Amino acid sequence: MNDKTEELRDIFTDVTDGEETVTEAQENDRGSLEKDERTDRERLESVVTQMKERYGFEGPFSTDEYIEIAEGFYDGRSDADLADELGVDEDDVFEARLSLHLVDENDADEVDLVAIREREENDATLAEEYGVDEERIERYRRVAAAQDESRAANDRYRDEFDSVLADADLSERMATDVREDGLEDATEGMETDVEF
Repeated sequence: MNDKTEELRDIFTDVTDGEETVTEAQENDRGSLEKDERTDRERLESVVTQMKERYGFEGPFSTDEYIEIAEGFYDGRSDADLADELGVDEDDVFEARLSLHLVDENDADEVDLVAIREREENDATLAEEYGVDEERIERYRRVAAAQDESRAANDRYRDEFDSVLADADLSERMATDVREDGLEDATEGMETDVEF
């Protein structure tokens, strides 16, 4: 060892209280896409509760019903289907979904929300300009407001829903694919024409 190397080794052993080597045990955890000790249900309840407290939801829904609406949204069910399941009006489901910041790309596919957001004209004027009824303009403005609210919160609630519900769907699809691939590999080359 040259003098510099020996000097560095001495500094190292002084700093590490005389230990010649410093290593930390590594653990190979099998993991999911996102590590959280809570169950998916607990995470969803937490998100909905935080949102209810922050935004003061005024809808007729319980926390469980808001969770059901979120799950339905990620399952691709329509507001009408969810309304039938919950025994409520479709507009209530729409409002609840937007309160949860769950905006669908089809909620305002016919109009530029940025333009609607920045316009101060009344609904009747915009409805005439866009060739739709006033209710549709009100709906577009509600969608734009939900997007603004979500952005103001850095989309953290939507991200948490994505993390729980979209990751769960992805994990399930991946597990199904693995099972199917494993079965294919296990049965490859087997004769299946068996007579009893």
